[in-house]
Amino acid sequence: MNKTILYVRASTSEQTSDHQLEQATKAGFKIDEVVTDHGVSGVSTHLADREGGRELLHKLREGDALVVRWLDRLGRNYRDVTDTLRSLLDRGVTVKTVINGMVFDARPKTATEEAVRDALIGFMAAQAEAQAQATKEAQRAGIAHHKVASPEKFKGRKPTFTREQLDQVIALAEAGQGQSAIAKATGVNRNAVIRITQNPAKAEAALERWGS
Repeated sequence: MNKTILYVRASTSEQTSDHQLEQATKAGFKIDEVVTDHGVSGVSTHLADREGGRELLHKLREGDALVVRWLDRLGRNYRDVTDTLRSLLDRGVTVKTVINGMVFDARPKTATEEAVRDALIGFMAAQAEAQAQATKEAQRAGIAHHKVASPEKFKGRKPTFTREQLDQVIALAEAGQGQSAIAKATGVNRNAVIRITQNPAKAEAALERWGS
């Protein structure tokens, strides 16, 4: 029996699978199954390289329908999206979008319908990549601005210990002293002692960023 599968790529905490499923249901789709990738970028990872993406490609069969909120859920790289769509269509999988109710029919009835479908695929995939690139450029500009306006923000939390205290903590830890004893002997907060002993290089790097 043919299935309708919703694929969700939720790259942020606001983009939940429940929210995208609710949108699809309200748009009139009867979803049989949901496949999700959480916290995954559509720019740097191809569909076939994601855990959920691999599961999706394995499950889809000829005659099935794949539903996505928008083509950018499949990816934001032009060639990846177009290659993925054409591969799915060649396998007999129809792809539908919740936004605007677009349908990319795996079996178009005429050559004209097929030509229109293919043109739309190219246009929409290019649009997704352009939008991703614009977002990335805006983020870079924002980061550059804040590095100048608020340099402390990009240094991370200021260390609560000096370089001398760092050396003391490491030396006492190597001598087999317990964390509470080290904290008492050096005056360094016990939580900071724990962080230092777990990752001395990271503690050293923090001091470097703050010029200590």
